[in-house]
Amino acid sequence: MKSITIKGSERESVGKASTKAVRNAGAVPCVLYGGDQPVHFSAEEKAFKNLVYTPNVHTVVVELEGGKSYNAILQDIQVHPVSDKILHMDFYQLHDDKEITMEVPVKVTGTSPGVLLGGVLRLNQRKLKVRALPANLPDFVEADITPLEMGNKLYVTKIPTNNFRLLHPDNTVVCQVRISRAAMKAAQEAAKAEKGAKGKKK
Repeated sequence: MKSITIKGSERESVGKASTKAVRNAGAVPCVLYGGDQPVHFSAEEKAFKNLVYTPNVHTVVVELEGGKSYNAILQDIQVHPVSDKILHMDFYQLHDDKEITMEVPVKVTGTSPGVLLGGVLRLNQRKLKVRALPANLPDFVEADITPLEMGNKLYVTKIPTNNFRLLHPDNTVVCQVRISRAAMKAAQEAAKAEKGAKGKKK
């Protein structure tokens, strides 16, 4: 999985007044969990642009002043309900020998015969929850729609997994090809035409 580096400063004071001062300075107060002790730090809000405002998922390298560095993932984010300004972020430290659970995007590949015939592809799951060691976390989960005929569904059991596990029930539908109104109408008209042709032959 691709990684984004966040450069920040460790916070010594974590009270309400200090947190407000951090936000007023255009920075975001953050906490890193998963280690021996929580690490409080702050970073400029613009540093999180490529982490938050993207459909992709990334791991994070948190680099703090003094040479401290932590591998982590974004665990939680608080956003202002009106301004969309980032108010607070929680991160979770990664350890090479410990599995981690993340939601990663689904990438559709292939060409569905059902879509070529006028069916509509519906993506039921835009993200899937995976569990793996940090080194094995995928950037995306691939959903190959090549076998899907009109009305077919692609279940999570058909998704290839390489050194990671999908944490979903076997009956979870990832995507499906639904019969469009146009295709249904065309099929009905074709059936009527066929019926009419048979009637004339009689």
